[in-house]
Amino acid sequence: MQQLILGSSSPFRADLLNKLGLNFIASSPDIDESVLNNETAEQLVQRLSEQKALKIAESYPDALIIGSDQVALLDGEILGKPGNHDNAVKQLTAASGKTVRFLTGLALVNSKTGQVQSLVENFDVSFKALSANQIEFYLQQEKPYQCAGSFKSEGFGISLFSKLEGEDPNSLIGLPLIRLIDLLKDEGIDVLQPNQ
Repeated sequence: MQQLILGSSSPFRADLLNKLGLNFIASSPDIDESVLNNETAEQLVQRLSEQKALKIAESYPDALIIGSDQVALLDGEILGKPGNHDNAVKQLTAASGKTVRFLTGLALVNSKTGQVQSLVENFDVSFKALSANQIEFYLQQEKPYQCAGSFKSEGFGISLFSKLEGEDPNSLIGLPLIRLIDLLKDEGIDVLQPNQ
């Protein structure tokens, strides 16, 4: 079996990939993640997930490389990682009582054959109406300043939501495993028959 590489430094994505019981290494690509002129959010996450995997493919000539990228959209605007407490308060205040759409790009590159498979998975998160005190309490508990949208759905962030809608809850954390399993199968890897 070809070496499997996760093109990410995210411990959350690594934890998700570990669920599949596959041996892999993580390698963080260094790419420019700037938005191009007239690029939609869907185009952005698909392009970046492909670029991440292709960048790592330069160093691994016989591997399967997984690239992923995610953005959150509120009222059509991209929500980035807040970076600090004040920005997180602003993001969660704006999201209160509204629905945020997460777009997760996923790419699988076979560096031996040059084949690139990629897609974008949508996941909608509806927020409860949140008071300033609730937002403050949540941020003090979890400090999600490096997470798009200012929350960790795999942690205490679940308390902020009234509804989750999507095909794969893993995509909300950053790696749509259901679709990844399909892409891996197209490359001859069946996670249900690992010793094939």
